[in-house]
Amino acid sequence: MSLVTQKAPNFIASAILKNKKIIENFNFKKYIKNKKAVLFFWPMDFTFVCPSEIIKFNELYEEFKKRKVKLIGVSLDSVYVHLAWQKTKYKNGGIGPINYVMVSDLKRKIQKSYKIEHPKLGVSLRASFLIDENRIIRHEVVNDLPYGRNIQEMLRMIDSIIFHEKFGEVCPANWTTKKKGIKPTPQGISKYLSKKYK
Repeated sequence: MSLVTQKAPNFIASAILKNKKIIENFNFKKYIKNKKAVLFFWPMDFTFVCPSEIIKFNELYEEFKKRKVKLIGVSLDSVYVHLAWQKTKYKNGGIGPINYVMVSDLKRKIQKSYKIEHPKLGVSLRASFLIDENRIIRHEVVNDLPYGRNIQEMLRMIDSIIFHEKFGEVCPANWTTKKKGIKPTPQGISKYLSKKYK
């Protein structure tokens, strides 16, 4: 069952911060207080699709920061495995230094609370949650294990929320910041459709 429109479950867990500092009581709720956030899960460190996603999130870190969005990643590995993965060279399957928080979910409580645990393997699915300033989940995407995420799509969804909050208009299919929104009225949709489909 989707968690969209619901309050994002809080958690307190060990985590490794941007400066490679390890803390045992990372409090998700306090960390994202009054900020938008993207919480994403990957199955396991030192695997195959996972490093490509972790690195891509990291490459786009400044884009998330520019939009004032906190970025937090979670897997069932320990913080020491996270750290070892950061210290491993790319050519050996490593991910390099990471600018965002990496959380350890050793007991798998977090992935269970977000309802994205693989039913047979016990790891998390490739799940991402876009959370607003009130800790409400506004967007959720979940991929099966072989399929990597489109990180740019998460940025597009963040832009959609910012646009809707600013102008009150809704975002049609394939909307981007260079396109117009729709006034959420019968007249608004009629105007949009009549211009787009003549």
